[in-house]
Amino acid sequence: MTDYNNAPELKASVLGKTTEYASQYDASLLFPIARKLNRDQIAVDEQNLPFKGEDTWTGYELSWLNSKGKPQVAVATFVFPCQSSHIIESKSFKLYLNSFNQTKFASFDEVQTILTNDLSKAAQTDVEVTLFKAEDYACIPFTAMPGECIDELDIEVDTYSPQEGLVVVKDGNEVTETLHSHLLKSNCLITSQPDWASIVISYTGKPVCKESLLKYLISFRDHNEFHEQCVERIYCDLMRELKPSKLEVYARYTRRGGLDINPYRSSESDKTAYNIRTNRQ
Repeated sequence: MTDYNNAPELKASVLGKTTEYASQYDASLLFPIARKLNRDQIAVDEQNLPFKGEDTWTGYELSWLNSKGKPQVAVATFVFPCQSSHIIESKSFKLYLNSFNQTKFASFDEVQTILTNDLSKAAQTDVEVTLFKAEDYACIPFTAMPGECIDELDIEVDTYSPQEGLVVVKDGNEVTETLHSHLLKSNCLITSQPDWASIVISYTGKPVCKESLLKYLISFRDHNEFHEQCVERIYCDLMRELKPSKLEVYARYTRRGGLDINPYRSSESDKTAYNIRTNRQ
C-alpha cells in the first residue's frame, strides 16, 4: 500500500483537511494524483499495462446559473481511461464541481466543454464528459448485478487485509463464469473513511473456489486504498492466482460527496458490456 506519510504528492492534497467551498468557478481546485504511486506497489509497468479499462464517475450534485441567474442542475458522467497518468482526488473533484454553483454559464454545452477541458488537462488524457438533465437520467434504471451472487456462502472470516494465497483454484475443466458480491468494503487511503462497493468478476479459466474468493474480497475491509487502486490490485491478484485466459473486474462504489466511482479492468476490452447502476447507488 502507498505510504501516505512518504508521498508528498498526497500530503499536499485537500484530503483530511478543513477546506472552504469556493463560490465561483475555479479549475485550480482539481488535484491530480499519479497512478504510478500505487502501481509501483503491485508491480504494474506503466508502459505495459496488464489490463485495459476505464473509471466511470457519476456526479449527482452539479449545478450552475444560467445567463439570467436561474439555477440549472444536471447529472454528469465522467469517463477516465485507465491509461491516463493521473486520477483526480475525489474531494478536490467535489470542491471543483461545487465551484460552479454561483457561476453563470450560457448553456449546458458550455459547461460540458469546460468540464471536458479541465478534467482532460488534469488527468493528462482525453476525458469523456456527458451531462444529463435531471429528468433524462431516469433512463438509466437500477440494474441487477450479472452472474451468481456468492454472498450467502457459509464461511468463517478472520482476515481483513488482502494477502497472497487467499484465492484458491479448484481442479477441473476450464469454465467461463460471472460472480458478484456486495460485501466489498475498503477505506480511503488518507482519511480511512469507509468506501462501499458491489463487484463483478468474470473470468475464463480453471474454476475458482468461491468460498476463497469471498474471503479474499472481504479481506479488503480494513485495507486503505483509493477505489481505482483496489480494483487494480484485485485484478492483478486474481490474474496471478487464477491465471485465467480472460478476466474482468468491475466495481460499483456507492457515492460520497455526490460522486460515485466505478472502475473497470479487463484483459479484453476498454469498456464494460454491463450498463449497471446498482440499487445502492
